[in-house]
Formats: sequence, C-alpha cells, structure tokens
Amino acid sequence: MYLGLDLGTSGVKAMLIDGDQKIIGSATGSLDVSRPHSGWSEQEPAQWIRATEEAVAGLKAKFPKELAAVKGIGLSGQMHGATLLDAEDKVLRPCILWNDTRSYEEAAALDANPIFRKLTGNIVFPGFTAPKLVWVKNNEPEIFARVAKVLLPKDYLRLWLTGEHISEMSDSAGTSWLDTGARRWSSELLAATGLSESQMPSLVEGTDQAGKLRGELAAAWGISGGVVVAGGAGDNAASACGMGTVAEGNAFVSLGTSGVLFAANGSYLPKPESAVHAFCHALPKTWHQMGVILSATDALNWYSHIAGRSAAELTQELGDRLKAPTGVTFLPYLSGERTPHNDAVIRGSFIGLGHERDRAALTQAVLEGVTFAIRDNLEALKSAGTSISRVTAIGGGSRSRYWLASIATSLGVPVDIPADGDFGAAFGAARLGLIAATGADPLTVCSAPKTDETIEPVASLSGAYETAYARYRAAYPAVRVLAH
Repeated sequence: MYLGLDLGTSGVKAMLIDGDQKIIGSATGSLDVSRPHSGWSEQEPAQWIRATEEAVAGLKAKFPKELAAVKGIGLSGQMHGATLLDAEDKVLRPCILWNDTRSYEEAAALDANPIFRKLTGNIVFPGFTAPKLVWVKNNEPEIFARVAKVLLPKDYLRLWLTGEHISEMSDSAGTSWLDTGARRWSSELLAATGLSESQMPSLVEGTDQAGKLRGELAAAWGISGGVVVAGGAGDNAASACGMGTVAEGNAFVSLGTSGVLFAANGSYLPKPESAVHAFCHALPKTWHQMGVILSATDALNWYSHIAGRSAAELTQELGDRLKAPTGVTFLPYLSGERTPHNDAVIRGSFIGLGHERDRAALTQAVLEGVTFAIRDNLEALKSAGTSISRVTAIGGGSRSRYWLASIATSLGVPVDIPADGDFGAAFGAARLGLIAATGADPLTVCSAPKTDETIEPVASLSGAYETAYARYRAAYPAVRVLAH
C-alpha cells in the first residue's frame, strides 16, 4: 500500500492506493485560514499536523489492515508558503500563504533585479516565497534574525514525519530562489534577500527517497517496517502526476476556484514577461509551464450569489448546445490577475449590458470571460514555445459540458473528460510514494486515465468566438486605466 498526503489550503487529504494503483480509500482533515489584515492570509503549521492526524485516523478507522501495509508515502502541498523555523525547529510565526499579497512592494523590487527572471525563469510574484522573507526582514526584523530554516508547507509536514529538512524541485521552483534550469538553489538569489543556502532544505527529485517515517508515528498508525517518504511535489505538479500529464505535449485545464492551463515540457522553456510560470516538474529532467488565472469557478460562484441561483441552476439555463456570444463581455479579474497581466490592482467588470440582456446572457458572459482568460493563457504558453493539441479537463467547473464546449471552441482543441475517478494531487502524491519505495519507472506509473468523453470545438461558432475574444482582449487596457 502507498499513502498520498495532500496539504491544501482548506484541508489535508490522505489517500491509500495499492500496488496496482487502485484507490482503497481517502479521508480528510479540515483547515482554516486566518486573515488578520487586508491582503493577509496565514495558517498555523500546527494545524497542518492536526489535520494530517485527523485524515490518517479516518483511514485507520476504515482500513486498518491496508494502512498497516503502507511502504511509501508521497507528499503534495499548497505552494509558496513561508514557514519560518528557529535553530530548534520551532515555528517563529504563522505561515504566510500563497494567496497573501502583503509583499507586493518587495516583489516588485526583487523583480526589478534582472538576475531573478534570468535564473528562475519567472516574474517575482507577490505570492512567491522570497518577497515574503523580505517583508519579514523589513517589518519583523527580530523574527528574521532568528530564521534558521525556511520550509514550504508540505516540507514542514515532512519534517514532522521524518525529522529531515528536505524539499524537491517542483515546489522549490515557486520560491524565487531556485535556479530552475540547473535545478539547484542559487546563492546569488538567496543573498539578494539576506539569506544563505544553509537556511534552505536540501533538494531531491520528487520521485526520490526523502526520509523515512519516524518510528513513533509508524507505531501510532499501526505500520510495521520501514516506510519511505518521497520527495513529492507542489500541488499542480502532483495533480499532473495524478493525471499522467508528465511527458512533452501533455496538458490539462483545471477549472477550480482558480484556473490553470498546465503543459508538461521535456526542456526548460522560460518566458517570464508572459507571466507564464516555468517550473521544474516532479519527475527528473522534466519541466512544466503553467498559466494561472485567479478566478475560475470563483467567478461563477460570485455571480451565483448575486443572482440568487445555484451555479448548477445558472448553467442549466443555458442548455447543452453552445451559443454564439451575445456581445456582453465579462472580465473575471475579481481579485486581480496573474497570467498574462501580473496585475494585482485590476478588478472585474461587465461590458456591453443592455435592456435586452437577461440573467442567462450574464451567466453566458461569465463562463465566456473565464474561457477567454484561459485562452489568454494558451496564447502566453504559445509565445513561450509550447504547443497544445488537446487538453484534459479537471476541477469542479468541468462538470459543465457547456463550459467545456466553450473552452474547446475558443482554444481550438478537443477537451477530454477522464473516466470517473479521483486523479488529483493526493493520488499523484501516492504515485510518487510508490515510485520512491519500489524504484518503478515514473512514466509507466504516471499514466493518463481513460477518456470517458471528448468535447470537440464547435466549428460553426469559431468565428463568433474569435470576434468575442478580440473584444475581451481590447477591454483589459481600457479598464486598467480606470483601475490604476
């Protein structure tokens, strides 16, 4: 048996799989986010341990024999979080999370130093780890002076599991301290933020062994024998391992709270000015590119609350057949945007409203706005040297066939819907645990799920969609003038 642990923002998911990758069961432990000030987002690392213990206890209650047979554990986690430890491994302050924007000034200052984009292949975004440390240095100098180690969230969980300070390439690529092409820490980037390599964890590949489960935990969980803990992955790379998006040319679109267009690459293809993320993948000698939009299903849920109808009711009003855009344009920038604009100040808007427009027209515009934001991501990926011939859809929004037809038509590629199953980050983490424990071939283990259905582009509407996309593209610079 193999255990995947996925440390998310709202909970920890634990999943058991067997040697044939059949899912035995899963359980979760809940987490809360603290927002003490506007733009702040924090969690106490002790919560992560409590939630992991809850999740594992849930598995133990239902599957004690299977849990006892675990030989490998894989870790996945929310990226970019700054977990600060002293010389005794005590937590110095709550972890500053990925969606915390307090360090936007520090991020801009680091990004103005050309070595950051040159070595990391990425813009220094406010959500990344390095600017958070500069913020702590500037605002909490007594804490900064005591920092002995900086760990990403899942790697703090590893410290509890194994006693080791270890990270891996995919998660570390989101810190702004990694030389992403060389897959190693950059002493130059660390020095630019007042830190040294001694304050970083050691680095392994996601498929490598990265510690052994501590004896007292193994005993508490009813496991006998040595248990290997894999390097693991950041959440999107772990999801890619679960989806089989690991070889050149494979891609997925995720319609969750945020939206992601993720493409696996056999080589390192940075283009930071496009706001595309170029990160190491969880498998050796592979990288990935990723466009990120901050509001996907979040935009529909926002509109659903205002309209007084559930998201499902609103999308059902549109029917199954894709319609031509109505002329109403929605910009889904409810909390700013990453790719391609890197704009924390921009906000959303409806444009083109008229007396004849009803609720269904606005619902359609919301779905199209997210679709066009994902199309922006595709254009950014293309400009960075990646071509996509088809995508697999995951996330809650992928339940809407109308939305998937909209995406297929705008991107001009088929959208595959996987057969029923859970192929997310916890499953990907469990796969990495299997590889680390057995030495199995990563490409064989990380295979793609069977396709249940394929949504093809609606050729008769491609022209109307191109016209609507051009209108969407023209709206951002106009609205930006008002927002800034």
